[in-house]
Amino acid sequence: MATVFEKELTDLKEKVLKLGSLVEKAISDSIKSLVERNSALAAETIDRDPIVNALDVEIDEECIRLIALRQPRAGDLRLITTAMKITTDLERIGDLAVDTAERALELNEEPQLKPYIDIPRMAEIAQGMVRDALDAFVKRDSALARDVLTRDDMVDNLNWQVFNELLFFMIQDPRTVSRAVKITYVSKYLERIADHATNIAEMVVYLVEGKIIRHMAVSEEKKI
Repeated sequence: MATVFEKELTDLKEKVLKLGSLVEKAISDSIKSLVERNSALAAETIDRDPIVNALDVEIDEECIRLIALRQPRAGDLRLITTAMKITTDLERIGDLAVDTAERALELNEEPQLKPYIDIPRMAEIAQGMVRDALDAFVKRDSALARDVLTRDDMVDNLNWQVFNELLFFMIQDPRTVSRAVKITYVSKYLERIADHATNIAEMVVYLVEGKIIRHMAVSEEKKI
């Protein structure tokens, strides 16, 4: 039978997953509101942000309580501190989804500049990174976490591709500048979401292996 502390740790992981589910939906809905020009959905996405913020605070308070009262050691302490760091990244992902929804509201008021092709692809990859990073956290799967790390370059490359394409639009026709800049913002938000997913994956590697790989090139890590 699980101890009270073990149940508390399970509940903590479930709360982190719940937060992750909320921000995944925020990413999906913000991009959908842009692609489908659905301003009502964009507004709904923005309105749900306080729920994300409240859960972030709740998880932090629970982590602090567990550390103070249970005085966890070794792996349990790493789990709790990792959960605190992960929720910070998740809350910021939620903020970026809100930023995307706000740009969607603005862009939906103007004629569409071009079909959205790379933006949805970026969102799909970034959202998948978030989902898999959280699965890796729950399953303590460092191999899956490392797989998430390999996908960051895909998002970076698409972000660069979007920027170059929109730069061409702006050079050809200055009237497109306002819309093009807002789309580049969306692309950058998705690139940053992927960065936060990478942070989560790096923390999972630390949780499982006790190895800090942040700020470390892949080639450097292989030498360790």
